[in-house]
Amino acid sequence: MNPSTSALLTDLYELTMAQAYQEQGMYEQAVFEFFIRKLPAHRNFLVAAGLEQVLDYLSGLCLTQEELAWMDQTGRFTPGLLRYLETLRFTGDVDAMPEGTIFFPHEPILRIVAPLPQAQLVESRVMNLLNFQTMVASKAARSVLVAGGKPIIDFGLRRAHGAEAGLLAARASYLAGFAGSATVLSGMAYGIPLYGTMAHSFVQAHKDEAIAFEHFAQTQPDNVVLLIDTYDTETAARTVVALAPALKAKGITVKGVRLDSGDLADHARKVRRILDEGGLPHAQILASGNLDEYRLRDLIQSRAPIDSFAVGTAMTTSSDAPSLDCAYKLQEYGGRPCRKRSEGKATWPGRKQVYRHYHHDGHYEHDLVTTMDDKVGDAPLLEPVMKAGRRLAPSSALIDVRQRVASQLGQLPAPLRVLESVPAYEVRISSLLQDLARTVDHYV
Repeated sequence: MNPSTSALLTDLYELTMAQAYQEQGMYEQAVFEFFIRKLPAHRNFLVAAGLEQVLDYLSGLCLTQEELAWMDQTGRFTPGLLRYLETLRFTGDVDAMPEGTIFFPHEPILRIVAPLPQAQLVESRVMNLLNFQTMVASKAARSVLVAGGKPIIDFGLRRAHGAEAGLLAARASYLAGFAGSATVLSGMAYGIPLYGTMAHSFVQAHKDEAIAFEHFAQTQPDNVVLLIDTYDTETAARTVVALAPALKAKGITVKGVRLDSGDLADHARKVRRILDEGGLPHAQILASGNLDEYRLRDLIQSRAPIDSFAVGTAMTTSSDAPSLDCAYKLQEYGGRPCRKRSEGKATWPGRKQVYRHYHHDGHYEHDLVTTMDDKVGDAPLLEPVMKAGRRLAPSSALIDVRQRVASQLGQLPAPLRVLESVPAYEVRISSLLQDLARTVDHYV
């Protein structure tokens, strides 16, 4: 059993509700939409990500005989439900914002229309996939905005919350604009460029730092990036300078050095001077070590001579905002609009569409959330991506998603590009949608 694709990777109540639906013959079309209720603190926008994995999950939805046998053994589920699940396949439709689309609260980024038991059963996994990658991509985009075009690399696998999280974080950060990842499987799975240097343990395993550098250079002649802060950073930089001529004689060029601790800006200035005076002006400086978008901003603003950055834990775990206030709610069943009215968690009913309006300079002005039949623009943000359980187009290349993110970040109003919270971007709710909500409330 592959846990990441199993239909049992869900909450128990999805199955108990499905059993009740099955017993009552409630198989009519249900409409569920995924959206964010509010932005996390210090976030001014979000980047939609995870759709590709959602579509893969829906395309392969089924239960194995092993899983059905286990369900039977628990004694929790009726023979009728087990017979229904034996032939379970996703037969519904999906509309979604393309991955890499910037969005805001109350805007659905995905809609599923399917027989009620199907649409209900997939809730937990759909939320899981969209929440995580959107959270990470949104965090990564903030680093991209402040880095001023300097490359950023994902170094987060070792402190990610599990194997899948580490791999999907590499994907989400790359589509948001990172240059690549140190996670090797991301290269095979998604074609993400791979980057890596060396660990302190490599240096410590040698009796002499210079010998460690020489051995690494001989092993990786095309990627000589040396970690120089195991002992004394500036001394190690001088060691690199002293070693460089012998390496050059063997056709090996020192590509760069990595700083991983201490006052990175101060070390970078001292190391840059040592490298330049030692005849290595081409050698670049890579900085890592508990970086996030705030430390990146400070380093950039201080004009530290750092050429690229590696960001790990803070991005992969989205440490300052480790979850999103996301929801997957029933908006229509059997043609009847539905609306949740819980205090602080009310929803807008029915199938919805989102339209974006722009200033004359090309930046976003406001968004409008309205009913599906209210055509108020030429470019609705939600597009059909699956019909009757079949994908309508091949997967988007990640390079295309990256370009979409870059374009949309460029269209963000300047106030939304900062790291601190600012007055919220305007998301308007159409009069038609408000009228529909009042109608639904009147009859409930």
